[in-house]
Amino acid sequence: MSLRYALLALLTSRPLTGYDLSKHFSQSVAHVWHAPDSQIYPALNRMERDGLVESVPVRWGPKGTKKEYHITDEGLAAFRDWINQPLEIRRQRDPAYLKAAYLEWADPEAARAQLTQHLEYWSSHLELLRRTREALRDRTHPTLVHRLRKFPPEQHERIIRYKVFAYDGLIDQARAEVAWAKRGLRLIDELESEAAPAVSRGASADR
Repeated sequence: MSLRYALLALLTSRPLTGYDLSKHFSQSVAHVWHAPDSQIYPALNRMERDGLVESVPVRWGPKGTKKEYHITDEGLAAFRDWINQPLEIRRQRDPAYLKAAYLEWADPEAARAQLTQHLEYWSSHLELLRRTREALRDRTHPTLVHRLRKFPPEQHERIIRYKVFAYDGLIDQARAEVAWAKRGLRLIDELESEAAPAVSRGASADR
């Protein structure tokens, strides 16, 4: 998935300025496709050049203007084509798991610090995902509110349930990461506990 399809997804609900796109991106799409502002604005320029979006100047402040982006018919067609195409499944590339496979080389405290960081990040992210899913289910999520205004009521349930389904998967992944980090911390304690008597016996033998 490229960044342009994430941006097109947001623009299918309504026109947005670059600033608003960035804000809504961080509240929704960023949970599945992270991108900083430094990538979003160049992507919008390329999309406009490729005819997927068009921009119009809108009033900004007392004298200024800014670009508001509208998805074009070509952009809608490209987005629909992408949605209907199966994704290429890519093999995993995760440095956390690569390092975990060789933690015997790490100092125990360094291993604990890495897994604790992993646990804290995913625990916090899990709570964010849960709150977002709840906001989708009760229809208070700001991005969803604007999307529902554009589409007829008979489509609302379909829109909401697919988004909740996506977040259910993200929550399952986050729970698995939390559980994995906790198991790792227990493993470190077990290995250090098993190593302690051996060290003690070795010290006694030296005496």
